[in-house]
Amino acid sequence: MDVEAIVARIWPGEEARVEVLGGGITDHNVRVDVAGESYVLRLSGHDTPLLGIDRAVEHEASLAAAAVGVGPDVVAFVEPEGYLVTRYIEGSILPVEEMREPESIKRVAQALRAVHRGPSLPGRFSSFRIVEDYRTTAFARGAEVPASYAWARQVARRVERARGAFAERPCHNDLVNANFIDDGERIRIVDWEYAAMGDVFFDLASFSVNNGLDSEARQALLTAYVGELRAADERALELMLFMSDFREAMWAVVQGAVSELDFDFAGYAHEHFERMEATAASPSFVNALGE
Repeated sequence: MDVEAIVARIWPGEEARVEVLGGGITDHNVRVDVAGESYVLRLSGHDTPLLGIDRAVEHEASLAAAAVGVGPDVVAFVEPEGYLVTRYIEGSILPVEEMREPESIKRVAQALRAVHRGPSLPGRFSSFRIVEDYRTTAFARGAEVPASYAWARQVARRVERARGAFAERPCHNDLVNANFIDDGERIRIVDWEYAAMGDVFFDLASFSVNNGLDSEARQALLTAYVGELRAADERALELMLFMSDFREAMWAVVQGAVSELDFDFAGYAHEHFERMEATAASPSFVNALGE
């Protein structure tokens, strides 16, 4: 990929400084300093539609996130490739340990509330369907699907029945630690490529799982998000913890077959399958599933 040529196409005639940004394991992200301003240029990774990514939906979600003051301002959407240009946010990625602190949890809850109450999105995300789609894609690409998939899918079916019907809201659906930036005043969220209408408790679970929130911290998250601690919300969150890891594990299986990035996707998948099994064995999950 000729990044310099792409930058010259977006900012013709301008002298630009380009710096590769770390953190992403799907796309290529670069910082572009040009004409006294700083931007982030997101360049799509290889075969990302196989991961359930729709760049047009990502664009709409990025605009919606910016509108509610959570995402960075969107500067350009370059078609037909689907390159996205946003303003660079000066700030830092909080270490996982700090993300577990009560004040950080409150700030994250505030940001997620704003997103979930924001404008509707054109896409739809279901953790129950995406794991099935990933399995189909993995087989089609010759990837080896872990033997524990069959067991996990049976558990997921029980989770889906237990979760029941819910109102779909705009969701991020990929709340790994690297997607949160503290700009000094508020928590900002980036990388909206999986965003769509979905289950807010999947978002809450994704944040909880990827930042290692224990039971007490998850209760604090629910209290900050809802305004009170309700048994039904605790149950929904417990159930979706399993689905967050299941989705992440199967995502890695597909990435291992299609990605050109230098990353240990097999190890990543193994980590999430192990954590998923631990969740399924926990008394809180067993109780939530059996109620």
